[in-house]
Amino acid sequence: MSRDHGFEIRARGESTRPPRRRRVVLADSKRRTRQVARTMMELEEQTSVGEFLVRHLMKVQMRSALLLAGFALLVLLSLPALFYALPSLGDTVWFGMHVSWLVLGVLPYPFLVLVGYLCVRVAERHERDFIHMVEQ
Repeated sequence: MSRDHGFEIRARGESTRPPRRRRVVLADSKRRTRQVARTMMELEEQTSVGEFLVRHLMKVQMRSALLLAGFALLVLLSLPALFYALPSLGDTVWFGMHVSWLVLGVLPYPFLVLVGYLCVRVAERHERDFIHMVEQ
């Protein structure tokens, strides 16, 4: 049995292989302006301008993360103060448990997951804005 691997066999026993695959890249280098190419080069070579741009991205991401962390801390620290200010709220029973245990022991976990999700979304948005700014 002969196996056909997609090669043609010539009369002298030589096989002709299909042409080698070439990687085709969309003409992104032709579309870019000189300024964009220069900015990309500065980012890749880590020049002072590229370093400034990356440092700015990191500052923006840090600022948004600290704001979300501060918001989460403010909400979580205000819960005990709420029960201290309204002691009757702590005596209320829902589903056989005190409201204070439900609010302090159960609700913070979904809240923290939501804050973490928002932090990731905001960081990704900043990265998309950074890439868009560099490409323009």
